[in-house]
Amino acid sequence: MTRRQPLVAANWKMNGALQTVRPLIAGVLAGVADGIPAEVAICPPFVYLPEVGRALQGSRVALGAQNVSEHAAGAHTGEIAAAMLMDLGCKYVIVGHSERRHIYGETNVIVAGKFVSASRAGLIPILCVGEELSDREAGQTEEVVANQLDAVIQAAGIGSFAAAVVAYEPVWAIGTGKVATPDQAQQVHAFIRLRLARHDTGIADRLRILYGGSVKAGNAKELFAMADIDGGLIGGASLQAEEFIGICRAAE
Repeated sequence: MTRRQPLVAANWKMNGALQTVRPLIAGVLAGVADGIPAEVAICPPFVYLPEVGRALQGSRVALGAQNVSEHAAGAHTGEIAAAMLMDLGCKYVIVGHSERRHIYGETNVIVAGKFVSASRAGLIPILCVGEELSDREAGQTEEVVANQLDAVIQAAGIGSFAAAVVAYEPVWAIGTGKVATPDQAQQVHAFIRLRLARHDTGIADRLRILYGGSVKAGNAKELFAMADIDGGLIGGASLQAEEFIGICRAAE
């Protein structure tokens, strides 16, 4: 089995202010300086990308964005193009987060378009997939996740996953305090890897698959110990430097 470097990515969502961003970044950088083998990334709101980017310069922590337009440029008021994110030094961008899918109506087709746009610009997309509670209770978890993956494979090709990350987010466990058990999470992560292996076993084996869903320092180690869980996409816990660094250390 390929050894995959863990990735822990912070998704600040729509949180923060300049007076809180600066000490939070300082705390994360201090923690990372102590030596963490996992790769670390921070995805702040768009308006704080320049501030966070300047603070991260020369550090081991990568900059990422929370969303991107499927369009390269043009009359799309309020949207942000992938090339703009590259201009600001972003390495990663989250696409298809469950909140974008379920609150803002992004379809599998739209998410696939965003994945393509990010990849073409040279960004590494963090593709989010996952089921709602009703899907899980109906035994449709794998069907939902397969459809989300297949839409991107069809649009971008399996080769694009060589420079991508997938994040599994059980929607019912995001911000609810509920967490999929390590075995539940591992089962879906293994399914994701097998789904991609149908097209290319090498790419599937090297792909990093993150878990996102109420991860905290207290449960991260048990989750990250699973064979197909390669780190986490961290929401609320990433807004506290000490808690976030504790999660990063658990990825060892």
